[in-house]
Amino acid sequence: MNNPILVAANLQKSFADLAVVKNVSLSLDEGEFVSLVGKSGSGKTTLLSLLSSLELPTSGTVSLCGKDIIKASESELALFRRANIGFIFQSFHLIPTLTAWENVAAPLFPEPMEQRIRRERAVKLLEEMQLGHRLEHLPSALSGGEKQRVAIARALINNPRIIFADEPTGNLDSQTGQSIMETLHKVNKEQKLTILMVTHDNELAGNADRTLTMQDGVIQ
Repeated sequence: MNNPILVAANLQKSFADLAVVKNVSLSLDEGEFVSLVGKSGSGKTTLLSLLSSLELPTSGTVSLCGKDIIKASESELALFRRANIGFIFQSFHLIPTLTAWENVAAPLFPEPMEQRIRRERAVKLLEEMQLGHRLEHLPSALSGGEKQRVAIARALINNPRIIFADEPTGNLDSQTGQSIMETLHKVNKEQKLTILMVTHDNELAGNADRTLTMQDGVIQ
């Protein structure tokens, strides 16, 4: 029996008179790895933002982890994201003045916990990413693949139920990108974590449980 973690219905998003997402409906099951592919300008990143509550649609509904994110306030959404969602971006978005472990622990800073516990949790994840020797390094001293693995660890630090990944291999060479994909698949299988990944790479997309194709704002 399927157990949907995300259900979107009739999503529309327009900027001025330009419709970027057009009447999109879809659902993701818990533990599913889904790729969303499409050319640049197809609307896939905007759709990802709508599904993850980073943007609100012009019309339509989104239920994520049982919550109606359209009706929630921004303060409610901020708490909801912190508890349920992990984000991975193409450009890493690491804080340049923080070390690798501090970047991973950053989402825990609002939580009332000892610094020692934050560090322990971050170190454990970085060791799982084979980055135990890079704990005290700043992002400027890391390779692209290492930066992305730090970003993945950061996305996992709050034990999310779903990860939204926007072109997570876009700034990496093919070999490093394949390594990052193996890491995401490992997380998906071992933790039963739902992943929705935007990519323009059909070969990478083909490794997912299911692939959705977007063109001109519509799911094909």
